[in-house]
Amino acid sequence: MRSGFVSIIGRPNVGKSTLINSLLNYKVAITSDKAQTTRNVIQGIYNEDNYQIVFLDSPGIHKPESKLGRILNKESYSLTKDVDVILFVVDASKGIGSGDRFIMESLRKNKVPVFLILNKIDLISREKLILMIREYQDYLDFSEIVPISALKKDNTKHLIEVIKKYLTDNVRYFDLDTITSSSKSFMVSELVREKLLRVTEDEIPHSITCLTTKFEEKENVVVINVDIIVDRDSLKKIVIGKKGERLKIVGMAARSEMEKMLNKKVYLELYVRTIKNWKEKESSLKNLGFDELNLK
Repeated sequence: MRSGFVSIIGRPNVGKSTLINSLLNYKVAITSDKAQTTRNVIQGIYNEDNYQIVFLDSPGIHKPESKLGRILNKESYSLTKDVDVILFVVDASKGIGSGDRFIMESLRKNKVPVFLILNKIDLISREKLILMIREYQDYLDFSEIVPISALKKDNTKHLIEVIKKYLTDNVRYFDLDTITSSSKSFMVSELVREKLLRVTEDEIPHSITCLTTKFEEKENVVVINVDIIVDRDSLKKIVIGKKGERLKIVGMAARSEMEKMLNKKVYLELYVRTIKNWKEKESSLKNLGFDELNLK
């Protein structure tokens, strides 16, 4: 029996959540084309008879503009310690950036094996990929380099096989049928946020969070209430939409996916409320679940 912990880090929007979903062949993390989609550490568990890999999907490391942003960065950096492998994911289609250099510099003195994961290789030529690998190698001595396409699941099985060589534990931390440590109430609130990300403008998603206030599972139905939190009243109308159309679209899409996940009929109620400047208030951040690390 071999087991271990693997953290997935990188800049926002490089495909970290898509990668963990592809590796597990199960959706444990929401995805969107908006930066900073992931806000919590997501645990996904890959199981085989003789192997267990606990993947930790982290928020994207970025230049923080709020207290929430500083907390998210702390969460990400905390995952570079006490793990067996660090997967440093980059967007191969965009090339090396200052954010990538900053992360590599922070990893330079880390003794944990670091894999360079070049994602989105389906968008570039083989020649450009080779040049990019050489460029990244100039900055850091990587233990392994694995080009992939998380979206198309290209080379992800090979990545699993490479990770197995670095596992150091011999304990099964989770049951064989466990895919994620995230609670159902957390996952349904994230599904609502994912649908909101897909129907709102770029600047709005960062002002929104979602919180499950009721999760009542009955024999044939699950009753769920989710609060959509905005940081100013002017966003309420935008989230709700004309005659409630946007909120209705979000609710229908979220409910459909919840029913597949829970394998039951779902009765979903969405409420939009304002907590002014919630991203900067320590009390609000704690109440909304961003309290795993020191907020100072």
